[in-house]
Amino acid sequence: MSVRSVMPTIAGGQFLRRRGVREIALIGTLYVFYCVTRTFAENDLAEAQDRAGDLLHLERVLHLDWEWSINHWFADHSWAAVPACYWYAAAHYVVTLTVLVWLFRKGAAHYSPARWALVVSCLIALACYLLLPTAPPRLLGGGYVDILSLHSGAGWWSADASAPKGMGQLTNELAAFPSLHAGWALWVALVVRRNTTNHWLRSLAWLHAFITAVVVIGTGNHWILDVAVGWAVVIVAMWLVDPYFLDQREPAGVRVEFRDRIAGAPAEPGPLAAAPLERSVQECRPRSDPDR
Repeated sequence: MSVRSVMPTIAGGQFLRRRGVREIALIGTLYVFYCVTRTFAENDLAEAQDRAGDLLHLERVLHLDWEWSINHWFADHSWAAVPACYWYAAAHYVVTLTVLVWLFRKGAAHYSPARWALVVSCLIALACYLLLPTAPPRLLGGGYVDILSLHSGAGWWSADASAPKGMGQLTNELAAFPSLHAGWALWVALVVRRNTTNHWLRSLAWLHAFITAVVVIGTGNHWILDVAVGWAVVIVAMWLVDPYFLDQREPAGVRVEFRDRIAGAPAEPGPLAAAPLERSVQECRPRSDPDR
C-alpha cells in the first residue's frame, strides 16, 4: 500500500475524531445548560399542582383522562411495572444515544439535521420547564402511584426521580410538561424511518415510541397531554431545522444525492437519458433498401 493511499484514510479518521469530540462537547454543553436551568426553575409545588389540575380538567373535557387507570394497572402488575421502571430510567438515554451514533457513522447528511432537531426540541422543552413548571401525576395526589418509588429497591434509581440514588436533586421533578421522554422516542421513530428502508428497524423504532408513551404515563411521571405536546415539540423542531425533514418518502441520503444532481453534479445517465442516444445511433445506421 502506497503512502498516498494511506494518507486520505488517516486524514479521514482524524476528521471523524474531531467531529466526534465536537459532538460530545455539544451534548455536554446542552446537559450543563439543563443543570443551570434546573437552578432557576421554580420549586413551588402548589403552583405546579394547579397547572397539573388544569391539564387534567382539559383531558376530562376531551375524554383523555386515562392516566389513573393505566397507572393503577402497572401498580397491580409488578411483572410489568419493574421492566417499565428500567425502561423509563434507561431507554430514554441509551436508545437515543445509539441512534445518534448510528446517524453519525452514516454521515453528515443523515446526522446533522437529526442532531439539530434534537437540540432545538430540548431548548423548547427547557423553556417550558422554566416558564410552566407542572407537576406529574405522582406529585398531584388523588391516588396516583409513584411506580419508580414503589420499586426503587429493584434498580439504581432513587425514590425521588429516575436519577441514580443520591442524585435526585439533579433532576427537575416539576418538568412534566412537555414529556421529553415521549418526544425523544418519537424523534427516534422519525429519524430511523427517514434514514433507512429496513422495515424491521422502522418497526422497532415505532414500537419504542409507543412503549415509551405508555411507560411514562403508567409510571405516574407524565400526563397524556404531556406526551402529545412532547410529540408536537419534536415535530415543530424538525420543521424548523429542515422543512423537508418530515418527508418520509425516501432516506435523507437519497434526497441529498438528488439535490446534488439538480445542482449540476455529474450523474450516470439513466434509461430516459440513454433512449434519445440509442435513437440517434439507429438513425445514423445505413438502412437496407428492400427494392435492391
